[in-house]
Amino acid sequence: MKKLIYFCLIAATFVVVNACSETKAGNIEQITIDQMNDVLKGDSIQLLDVRTTEEYIESHLAKARNICITDDDFKEKAANLNRDEPIYVYCKKGGRSAKAAKILQEMGFKKIYDMTGGILLWEEAGLETEKEQS
Repeated sequence: MKKLIYFCLIAATFVVVNACSETKAGNIEQITIDQMNDVLKGDSIQLLDVRTTEEYIESHLAKARNICITDDDFKEKAANLNRDEPIYVYCKKGGRSAKAAKILQEMGFKKIYDMTGGILLWEEAGLETEKEQS
């Protein structure tokens, strides 16, 4: 009987700890360029281009905000975004956006979408980009 109670207490503790960790750290999901294209048709999204300012000026997705992952103030700038709303990230090929997604997850963002293949794959597919006006 004591073993059964002990087992139930351990199981309950595991369930509580697991539930707390799921609500603390958000999920990161890879999405395709086609899925991102569909998302961009919506009115309001949090879209983050994590490349350098120079790369962003040259070409970026519509509705994207630029916060460079390699800048020292990335976390400070990202802290101004809404952690409760989904956030979509991309970079050139996928490496920097994966790093940014992990940082956003650690910062408590609830749902993070990382575009597979980055803007290179987007442009190779002939999808539209914007360029900053000088």
